[in-house]
Amino acid sequence: MKKKLDYENVFYTPQFSNFATISVRRLSWLWNLPMTQTINAIIEKLPEIIDAEKVCQSCKLNDKCQCCAFAKSKLSLNEKNKEELSA
Repeated sequence: MKKKLDYENVFYTPQFSNFATISVRRLSWLWNLPMTQTINAIIEKLPEIIDAEKVCQSCKLNDKCQCCAFAKSKLSLNEKNKEELSA
């Protein structure tokens, strides 16, 4: 039987593969940042390469939008479009 996922507790510490850990460590050295800040920087860049609208459509936890890079990306894009229309 499949275990039901608990989406209420979405903040957890995942185990990363060696591939991911080594790659993030090397980016950390490049950017001269701790690995935690490097991961945050990567997440902040994701909306530039992944369609935020598609991510939001597949979301299963709509009460965490204020913490999500994709929702913030959509919001800033909508604000930018409003500014362009009013100019």
